Amino acid sequence: MRPFLYGAFWIGIYLLLIVAPLFFLLIGPIPPGRGFWREFSVGIGFVGLSMMGLQFFLTGRFKHVTSPHGIDVIYHFHRQISTVAFILILLHPLIIFVSTPATLIFLDPISAPWWMTAGTAGLVALAVLILTSIRRKEWNIRYEPWRLTHAFLSIGVVALSLIHIEGVGYYVQGPLKRWFWIGLVTAWVLSLVYVRIIKPIGMLKRPYTIDEVISERGKTWTLVLRPEGHPGLILKPGQFAWLKIGKSPFAIREHPFSFSSSAMNFEKVEISIKELGDFTSKIGEIATGTRAYLDGPYGTFTIDRNTAPGYVFIVGGVGITPVISILRTLADRHEKRTLLLFYSSKTWEEVTFREELEGLTQRLNLQVIYTLSNPAEDWKGERGRIHAEMMARYLPENRVECEYFICGPDPMQMAIKNALEQLGLPLEKVQSESFNFI
Repeated sequence: MRPFLYGAFWIGIYLLLIVAPLFFLLIGPIPPGRGFWREFSVGIGFVGLSMMGLQFFLTGRFKHVTSPHGIDVIYHFHRQISTVAFILILLHPLIIFVSTPATLIFLDPISAPWWMTAGTAGLVALAVLILTSIRRKEWNIRYEPWRLTHAFLSIGVVALSLIHIEGVGYYVQGPLKRWFWIGLVTAWVLSLVYVRIIKPIGMLKRPYTIDEVISERGKTWTLVLRPEGHPGLILKPGQFAWLKIGKSPFAIREHPFSFSSSAMNFEKVEISIKELGDFTSKIGEIATGTRAYLDGPYGTFTIDRNTAPGYVFIVGGVGITPVISILRTLADRHEKRTLLLFYSSKTWEEVTFREELEGLTQRLNLQVIYTLSNPAEDWKGERGRIHAEMMARYLPENRVECEYFICGPDPMQMAIKNALEQLGLPLEKVQSESFNFI
């Protein structure tokens, strides 16, 4: 099946599962005296709950689901759709309170029925989940505690919502409705079992050993991982994996990092990590011989998805990581096509893989354009941020036919895409990677 049709198929399945509760809502007699607004609020509440349940699938890294769009798109969608689900679920009680003010008494946990209190608690938990996710960095919440809390809150929200539905009783009466909800909940539970138990068991059988920890320029460290008792990964250049370091693949701590090694190196893989946070700041302290586990490869930021007469790479800082994987792979494949790399960094000393890039210009038809935001006085190269005028000076004559790869912070990516538009280049030929999954 073609990627477009395959992607459309999964979008259709997602939409069908979202609205499925509405079809079962119409089965059987409608309870008397409830009115349009009450039933409307229930309907949108069911849609919101279905979205929340499907979040377990969206974050489950099912490769058949993520391959058409890329897991980065899936994770961005996961974050955005969570807000939509929250709004729909919030509208459920608000519509009821406005249309029937007497129901405000249900907000009192002392006098309200237990199933109403469960619904209120679920809504509060969902609000906390959304707020802590959106404001995690601003509130300086560490990743590991947040992720653990996020998982428990997600399960709690869905569980409390189901308790609320069971307590109301109107919408689970009859064998067809009950079996529908049993099937839906079972699917959600099985997705959790797969992610938290089955997948780690598979990883347990495919461990890696850290052979080397190499210090690179720009406060970056390269971990060299060798497969232990298995053939390793078959990856595409530019892809990434979730890395767990330690004895157990069941540990909560894991982080996504791009591979920096050539996809043609089947004996080992390399992951280059810049010191940016609590976990990454201690990468250089990892001892050789340490056990590690990889969940991957993932990602569509790769040259192997489409062919083009040339490639243009535009990176900032640690964004060089997946691109060095691509360039190393192309060198091992004896590539002859035109390659152009724009590399933005603060200083010359922080240019990671600087020496190797110079060597790759001898092995490839590669031109590297460095631009520094804080250069030394004797710097003779480009200065400041990458912009349209700068790119226009170096882009090849067949620029419209080339594929473009952007990797760096989100503000930089937006600026580069705007610059490419100014140059009249089609954005459908642009791929981007931001590492902003969490």
